[in-house]
Amino acid sequence: MSSARRGSRSAMFFRVLVRATVLRRGRAAGALVAITVSAAVATALLSLYGDSQSRLRADFRGYGANVIVAAPEGNALGEAALAAINSESGADPAFVAVPYSYVIARTSAGLRGTPVVVAGTDFARARALNTWWSAARWPAANSPRPEALVGERAAAVVGGDGEIDLWFGGKELAVTPVATLKTGGDEDSRIYIDLSALKTWTGVSPSVVELRIPGAPEQVKSTMERLQAAIPEAQVRPVRQMVEAETRVLGRTRAMLLWTTLAVIATSALCVFATLLSWVLDRRRDFAVMKAIGASEKLVAGFFAAEAAVVGLLGALLGFAIGLGVAEWIGSASFGVAVRPQFGLLPMIVAAGVALALVAASAPLGILRRIHPAAILRGE
Repeated sequence: MSSARRGSRSAMFFRVLVRATVLRRGRAAGALVAITVSAAVATALLSLYGDSQSRLRADFRGYGANVIVAAPEGNALGEAALAAINSESGADPAFVAVPYSYVIARTSAGLRGTPVVVAGTDFARARALNTWWSAARWPAANSPRPEALVGERAAAVVGGDGEIDLWFGGKELAVTPVATLKTGGDEDSRIYIDLSALKTWTGVSPSVVELRIPGAPEQVKSTMERLQAAIPEAQVRPVRQMVEAETRVLGRTRAMLLWTTLAVIATSALCVFATLLSWVLDRRRDFAVMKAIGASEKLVAGFFAAEAAVVGLLGALLGFAIGLGVAEWIGSASFGVAVRPQFGLLPMIVAAGVALALVAASAPLGILRRIHPAAILRGE
């Protein structure tokens, strides 16, 4: 067949396709609406999931560390270990590493004083990591007299109103409490002072570094493996409660959105199937005439499949645009935040819309193959 003849037949095919869709727009509208609704719901839910997943991870990171690097009991992390941790963080502001040193001090010289746990840390990093810590104010950096956060339970023992005298190894350190710390955890039993002040006073180096490692679980695991390889003498472990809570919440969110999307798509598929089936039954004479004047069964089936695919394409594009708007509205109305448009979903939504229309058209295509022109044209 010459290229001119093929071009003529293709042009005729598309003219008939467009004319049939326009003239039968009532039937086409039903299928178009079903696919549009399906695409809009899928786009909205997947956009919300894609955006909520990153937001949930960010929220979980605000509740503290998700990884801990600890030296063997009784030892400290060396300068090389601390350097390896800092180099792993790079320039990512979301990666936070907070070192801690711990000593058991007393409130007076000798063994008569009350023992209390004193922790040295970098207050700027600790504040960035533990946004859930409740303190009226935080100690100032480079204060001429060491300032302290006194845990709620520790304050009941040592008092938190005036200056506190602490003793360790025969050396005294006077600290000024600036606020009472309330976390509901072990931190409430400690006194926190600046890391450099504690090292100058006791000579004790950090033994624990709490990390907030951003990213998906796979990225966190990869970072942990690199740290363990760089610091083989240390123990690199996840904060299991944080990891399990994050995995559970994200898993349930994923399952809920997935099953909701599948339910909507299944319902829409039934609507499209019913519409296309009715469409074929209404146009039996048209297809019979096409076969009677020489159209092959393959051409008739291709014509009907093309109609279904066009409806699927248009419905997917329209539904994607509507879905982005719905996701934005839900995000603003329910969560008070804007949902970032997930334009990467467009190819998937378009492919799914066309596939949905073609799958729904499979049964009506079987009816088309059984059409006998003579019987239909005689009115049987």
